[in-house]
Amino acid sequence: MSKKLWEASQRIKFSSNLYSFEQYISKKYSKKFNQNYSSILKWSILNPGKFWDSVWDYCSIKGQKGKKKLIKSKVFYKNKFLPKSKLNFSENLLSKNNKDKAITFISENGFREERNWKQLNNNVSRIINFFKKIKLNKNDRIAAYMPNCIETVEVFLATTAIGAIWSSCSPDFGINGVVERFSQIKPKILFITDKYFYNGKEINILQRLPKILEKIKSIQYVVLINYPGEKYLPSQYKFKKVKIFRWNEFKKIKTKKIKFSKFDFEKELAILYSSGTTGKPKCICHRSGGVLLQHVKEHQLHCNIKEKDNVFYFTTCGWMMWNWLISVLASKASIVLFDGSPIYKKDDLLLKIAEKEKITLFGVSAKYIDALRKSKVSSKYKLSKLRTICSTGSPLSREGFEYIYKNIKKNVHLSSISGGTDIVSCFVLGNLYEPVISGEIQNKGLGLDVDIFDDGGKSIKNIKGELVCKNAFPSMPLKFWNDKKNIKFKNAYFNKFSNIWHHGDYAEIKKSGGFVIHGRSDTTLNPGGVRLGTAEIYSEVEKFKEIMDSIVVGQAWDNDIRIILFVVLNPKYRLEADLLKRIKIQIRKNASPRHVPAKIIAVTDVPRTKNGKIVELAVKNIIEGNEIKNREALANPEVLEKYKNLKELSY
Repeated sequence: MSKKLWEASQRIKFSSNLYSFEQYISKKYSKKFNQNYSSILKWSILNPGKFWDSVWDYCSIKGQKGKKKLIKSKVFYKNKFLPKSKLNFSENLLSKNNKDKAITFISENGFREERNWKQLNNNVSRIINFFKKIKLNKNDRIAAYMPNCIETVEVFLATTAIGAIWSSCSPDFGINGVVERFSQIKPKILFITDKYFYNGKEINILQRLPKILEKIKSIQYVVLINYPGEKYLPSQYKFKKVKIFRWNEFKKIKTKKIKFSKFDFEKELAILYSSGTTGKPKCICHRSGGVLLQHVKEHQLHCNIKEKDNVFYFTTCGWMMWNWLISVLASKASIVLFDGSPIYKKDDLLLKIAEKEKITLFGVSAKYIDALRKSKVSSKYKLSKLRTICSTGSPLSREGFEYIYKNIKKNVHLSSISGGTDIVSCFVLGNLYEPVISGEIQNKGLGLDVDIFDDGGKSIKNIKGELVCKNAFPSMPLKFWNDKKNIKFKNAYFNKFSNIWHHGDYAEIKKSGGFVIHGRSDTTLNPGGVRLGTAEIYSEVEKFKEIMDSIVVGQAWDNDIRIILFVVLNPKYRLEADLLKRIKIQIRKNASPRHVPAKIIAVTDVPRTKNGKIVELAVKNIIEGNEIKNREALANPEVLEKYKNLKELSY
């Protein structure tokens, strides 16, 4: 049964960007929407050219828009938005140049520093001049093996300013992970940190450099950057064909006002990587105009971000949410970067930061919210400026929703969001016109005709199925790098349903119009031929104080599939008969008898990607004796060995 947790007051609605945008399009197109999100959504889908053109104008995109709004094509991914427009992505993020705060960096060990907009512009100017000196060109790939710090943002902005193509990995990727990704795109220059910190440990990155350069022959230049607030680690490395620079040398470079060249809307912006474990990471190339337009839409119309807001999202440079966060600068808001463990020394570290930095939008993972709930972190924070909490990475449970309103803040817009690296944005997310319902993502994003299909391609409601998008949109990938004739690209998104974007999420549209994500399609369970989502099991298991973490997979068994639940126990408890019984009763009662696991097995840890997502498919492959090809996508690949040859799975 739907449970309403919060609804914006009329005062909040009338002061929102969404209301302002509604007034703008009402006046422009002589149409009334009456503060009805569904009406605005319907109009945005039926009038894609007018809608995205209006987003450009309303959000004050800098550039030459051109008169043509849309080139329609019968082929989904060949639709072109604002095809005559030209812009510079970086120029739109550097539209301020004063002494207001632009970026704050905080490390897990408490080091803090700021950049104002003037300093940010000057530093980007220095890097651009350095790029000119070494003759970097438009379309050259610039790679960063960096922590989530201000210097990384500055390099990104300089890269996009000159029309080069950005790509990054966070320092928690090992050598193979870096090589697997960057070797495919052949960067000319590498920016690399000397070290980083995680959970109190100092990890030397410089010692990885020789092997990286040995494997990636395209790199001609390396820039060494010391971790913020730390002294440089000594480097004795010399390379025959690679020139080494140090970051502190950049301070000597003179600054001047940046002259931004304008590039086509379709200009390559960045290459992001898929995080799966079934093969080499896919190199997903995104376009400048599409990403910018989609991000400002989400930030301003869905998240209500305004000038001088302070926006925080816990992320690393290896996750698409980093790109999403950096684009907040285009709304003239300030961003807060955090690097390290979110629970270093204390579970509520990030909430303390939210309080101190007067955060207005606080973005974290569903896993983090669940960890706070299980640690019984309660409301003791002065979060008077906090308007929005965003949750992503995995489905947020009903318990997670209710915990936020009971224990963190009562008057806040809790926006669960879902999309992915493939679109570097969201398909479904929040809005201020509609109430927050426990366990549900509020609605589909403006301009996106998102739906749920059964396996036959029929639209369904209140039934679980495949999440699809039936119309083209600006932030769909431009291409996969090195994908001749778009074969991999088409197989990834258009193989299941003809000319319809198939996202790979197993989801459901509820009666309210809200969405529930039930897990990835490739990890759904099929016992007895009946398709089940994993999220229903997780939501019940999470209720047990005895269980810290869990992962559920399907195992091929006796010409069928049986459900296996692995649990990580709180050290205080053991997996005894009583607990086993209670877990099964709980799942049977609140999910269904079909969801009850055939086996429940205690393990020491759960494998996750660098972004914190559990990797069900990897565990399934391991227990069935299949090879895991892309172990470097995992934060803790060694854990997989614990799942091999388990006696409990042999009978």
